[in-house]
Amino acid sequence: MPGHVLVPVDGSTRSDDALEYAIDVFPDAEITALHVISAGQGDIGALSGMTGNVPGDEAALEHSEEILEAARERGEERGVEIDTERGRGRPDQLIVKRAEDGEYDLIVIGSHGRDGVARILLGSVAENVTRRSPVPVTVVR
Repeated sequence: MPGHVLVPVDGSTRSDDALEYAIDVFPDAEITALHVISAGQGDIGALSGMTGNVPGDEAALEHSEEILEAARERGEERGVEIDTERGRGRPDQLIVKRAEDGEYDLIVIGSHGRDGVARILLGSVAENVTRRSPVPVTVVR
């Protein structure tokens, strides 16, 4: 059983399902919900994975806090403490970077279920994380 599980959250139904799965299947593990604020090209945060504030970024930070608060509340409802983290950058890259840092034993991530052309054009965070992660990844559909 994993001791520390990383669950990326973005406020979608699929990421909520992933968090529920992690809580149900790994109730004794330490669970961390990670929300990544996407950064535009050229944004220094995209390169650094920084967690601080960027001028004019209040709306994104507020939205991020709402997502993380919902994750904490979901854990409280189930009697599980959910730790939360926020980062900035490309979600797939930052999720993998967190796993490479060695703190996590498993990533549980929701799939957005895109198929065909949409997946090819838009890419898939879950697919990229699965391909590049140094730790096992469970994709919840």
